[in-house]
Amino acid sequence: MSASRQSGTTGELGPEEPGPDGAELLAALLDGMDAALCAFDADGVVTHWNREAERILGWSAAEAVGRRGFAGWAVRPADAEEVEERLLAAMHAPGRQVHEFALVTKDGGRVLVRTQSAAVRGGDGKPSGVYCAFSEVHAQIDLERSIALSEALFEDASWGVVLVDADLRPAVVNEHAARLLGAGRSALLGRPLGEVLVQGVEELESALTHVLAEGAPPAPAEMWVSVRGEDGQAERRCWRSGFLRLGSPLAEEPVPLGVGWLFMDVTEARQSEQEAAQLRFRSQQLHRSARAAAECEDPMEAVTVQLDFALAGFADHALVDLLAADEPAVRLVRVAASPAGAPGPSLSGDKAGLPVRYPEGHPAPQCVERAGSVRAGAGLASPERARDWAVARQWPESSVHALCAVLRSRGRTLGVVTFLRGAARSAFDRADAVYAESVAARIAASLDLTTPRP
Repeated sequence: MSASRQSGTTGELGPEEPGPDGAELLAALLDGMDAALCAFDADGVVTHWNREAERILGWSAAEAVGRRGFAGWAVRPADAEEVEERLLAAMHAPGRQVHEFALVTKDGGRVLVRTQSAAVRGGDGKPSGVYCAFSEVHAQIDLERSIALSEALFEDASWGVVLVDADLRPAVVNEHAARLLGAGRSALLGRPLGEVLVQGVEELESALTHVLAEGAPPAPAEMWVSVRGEDGQAERRCWRSGFLRLGSPLAEEPVPLGVGWLFMDVTEARQSEQEAAQLRFRSQQLHRSARAAAECEDPMEAVTVQLDFALAGFADHALVDLLAADEPAVRLVRVAASPAGAPGPSLSGDKAGLPVRYPEGHPAPQCVERAGSVRAGAGLASPERARDWAVARQWPESSVHALCAVLRSRGRTLGVVTFLRGAARSAFDRADAVYAESVAARIAASLDLTTPRP
């Protein structure tokens, strides 16, 4: 290799120069590299020296090219022989050789570098020199740490990691995220998030768009989403999510590459917190209703007061029906109800004592016959069919979910209390039935004062 190939700053092309020759192109390529690079001929003379090498060590190409080895300028005299042997040994070794050396900067400082050396072969296939690419060890270690962290996140992390591109589509997905999203890693790539999430996709995409435009939020966010399970049913989950805007380190201006989305499932913890908060609230309501009912002189007033306390945060409407006296069949008479139209306090029923026209199989008579709670619902019916379902059961037409609890006191069945929910609320569950039974026991105690004991 010739010393004339040393790197340097090329001038502007003249009008008669059609383009750079090979030496100019090579110089431009070497000077544009992110890694420091030098080359030696077969005798160990420096033939190439790029700008990154000059930045790290302070020696310019003019000062470096033409010197034999690093002795006397780029390494300490005590290390010169060992360094030269290792570098030139790469001419006769297969592949690349990796070493770490302490080099000397122009101002007398020392810097630890990691080198990769390999043979340069001539046209006859024989070694004609060696090239050496090097970088500061701390910079190399930082790069290796970044790569190791990236690989660990996408292989071994115990939380979901998804790289979302600028079009809001998953570009890389780790194993944990694939399990939470209910699909394979490769199956998720490039798919719109709306095909993966049943509910919550608008909130998630809004967060991703904000991060692309404004940067990472100051704190993690919790989002409730619905993921389609293996059985095809949507499963509601709570994900604690953090977001990072990704930009290219190679661009002069910030260029968004997408968003790093890290998340973990906190559904069980949030559900436990919600259940505990709900239990505390309902216990407080029972306590407050008992104290308010104790101040009522009229037992029926106590019933309506307890009904109003029970409705808060629990149901939209409530009905209280008593068993008709001396009736062989189950006949129920309405004695109290919450207003079905404008909001207001619950009122006592009419005094005529006429039975409610409940059809056969109605949940209220069933509750009395079984002496236990009964739940019912319109299911996935259309709004029109759900309205017909409610009207046919003598309930407000907005009712979609129902829960009937039996009223018993001193060994007698007195009637039934029915709680109703609209479409905006979820169906009654077992915890709701337990609460309704507690309310029913208190209402039955007040009603027992109004009904003669046989």
